[in-house]
Order: sequence, then structure tokens, then C-alpha cells
Amino acid sequence: MKGFISSRLHPLANLALLLVLLIATFCVTSFIIAVCSNVLFGVGLFEIGNVQQRPADYPNGWTISMISQGLLLLGGFGGAAVAFIALTGNKLRDYLTPRRPVPASWLLLAGTLIVLSVPAMSVLIAWNAGLDLPAWAHEREELAKDLLKVLTNFSSPLRFVVAVLVMAVAPAVSEELFFRGVLQRNLVQWAGRHAGIWLAAAIFSAAHFQFLGFVPRFVLGLVLGYLYEWSGNILVPMAAHFAQNAFQLMLLYAQQQEWTASDFDPDSTEALPWYWVLLSVVACAALLWQLRRLLARSTPDELPTELHTLGSRGVTRRQALREAPAARTLSHDGVDVTSDE
Repeated sequence: MKGFISSRLHPLANLALLLVLLIATFCVTSFIIAVCSNVLFGVGLFEIGNVQQRPADYPNGWTISMISQGLLLLGGFGGAAVAFIALTGNKLRDYLTPRRPVPASWLLLAGTLIVLSVPAMSVLIAWNAGLDLPAWAHEREELAKDLLKVLTNFSSPLRFVVAVLVMAVAPAVSEELFFRGVLQRNLVQWAGRHAGIWLAAAIFSAAHFQFLGFVPRFVLGLVLGYLYEWSGNILVPMAAHFAQNAFQLMLLYAQQQEWTASDFDPDSTEALPWYWVLLSVVACAALLWQLRRLLARSTPDELPTELHTLGSRGVTRRQALREAPAARTLSHDGVDVTSDE
């Protein structure tokens, strides 16, 4: 499959192209949101920004904000990733799952890992929240908290379902396609495996513009990045990302429905008791080891006939488990070379 742009570009050129596509898809998606808001709710182009910032002040503010957020995620991040893959002449499945299909149990393990990490992450959240940051950072954090409080006001079960779709499913799909599926892949090709994963995690955290939560989100990005690197299948970090957001929404919904203790505060930035933290660290370490062992294991029963692997510098190789066809290798400079092994 040939694209409009060569698939042999240097990784830095690919990153520049990805940035251009991201700007373009956000512009197109913003225009679509403005048109939909005007047609469906009578909100004009110059008013849409105020509605998104202060949805509680408008009759349809919650609905407009949810539609806007969902479209921006899917059309912006997801659209840029899909456009990049298509323009460079790749197929989505081959590009995003270069190694193997994964059993559903691995997706469940990835999601369980994120849920079990909550007590350990509370230590990082408490530390990051206590940092002495500039006043503008605190102001932005307060605005984000106020907006989130309005959007997570689940006055009905339907609102909770919509929130799960927009705030858990949409970011799990779109952000993983962009940050892990395309951005991390090209950073790994350029800078090497570990440097690429760490750079992608830093960019992932910074893109949220919430600096009082930068460190825990950066650590989350590292976990998602290594899950993708180990598995070679985008569904694994997607499952973990979904679990992270959906679990937080479930806690909020349970608190609002008074299913939890009266003193339970899901928005608290205080660290949990040390024994919960210790149990969390031990459980996560054991689960990470198990996931690493499972994802690294390759047997003929688990793998397709042709196995695609990513090397430490983004090298893509094709090996046959039974017959040995010519192997295709993507060099550091993005040159596709065919050779017999």
C-alpha cells in the first residue's frame, strides 16, 4: 500500500509531520464542533469557548462540553494518528499491532495493574500537589478542577454512561493511538527504546497542562509505554488507560450515590496509609513481572506465522515460525530493506 508520503522518512521528519497533522486535525475538529453546536444548540462560533470553560452557566453546557471533548479527542489525537499512518502508506493493524494478537486475559491484567497502583500513586499525587509552583499553574489547576467537577456531576445514570464513553473510552483509544502508537514508535526509532518511552511519557503528561499532576501522569505514561513496547499490541495500553479513567469515574459515581463512607473523598490529594501503599507496590511489582513474562514469551501456539518484532532502535523484523520468507527490516533512517535470513 502506497501513501502520499514516503514511509522511509527519518523519524524526526515523521515527528514533524505528526505535529502538522495534529494541528490540522484539531482545527478541522474545532470547526465541526462549532458547526454542530450552532445547528443543534444555537451556540455561535464566538460563544462556544465560553460554554466549554463554564458549562454550568449555560442550559446545554454539559452536553456541549461532553460532545466537544469527545470529538476533540477522537478527531484531534485519533485523527492525527490515523492520518499519519494512512499518509505513509501503512495499514492500521500492521502499524499498531506489529507483533502478535493478545488474549483477553492480558488486557484484564493490564487494567488490574492500573487499579492496584492507585495506593502507590497516591504518594506521588500528594508529593506533586505539594510542590511550590508558579501562581498561574495553581490558577490553571483550579480552573481544571472546577470544570471537571461540573462534568462529573452525575445527576442521572445516563450522564455516567456518557461520561464513561467520553472520559474513559475516547481518551483510551485516541491518546494511545497518538502517544504510544505513533509518537512513541517514532521516538523509539530515533532515540532508542528507553529514551523514546520516557520522552513519550513526558510529552503525554505535559499535553494535559495540569502541572500539579505531572509526575503521577508521567509515571502512568511510562507504564503504558512499556506495556506497548513489551506487547507490541496497542490494545494492551488501551485497556490499561481505560481502567485508569473508568475506575476514577466509578469512584466519583459511588461517592455521589452515597455507596461509600461519608468521609470518603475521591478528589483527595493526600497519600493513603503506608500499609496500603506497601501492598500496592508489592502487588504491582508482581503483576508487572507476570505481564513482562507473558508478553515476552513467544510460542508457535500464541503467535501468527509471521512475527513482527521491534528492536531497541525501532527496528522492525519479520520472522517465520515455520517457513522463512524474506525478512523486512526498517533501518534507523526509516529505510525498508529486504533480506533472507
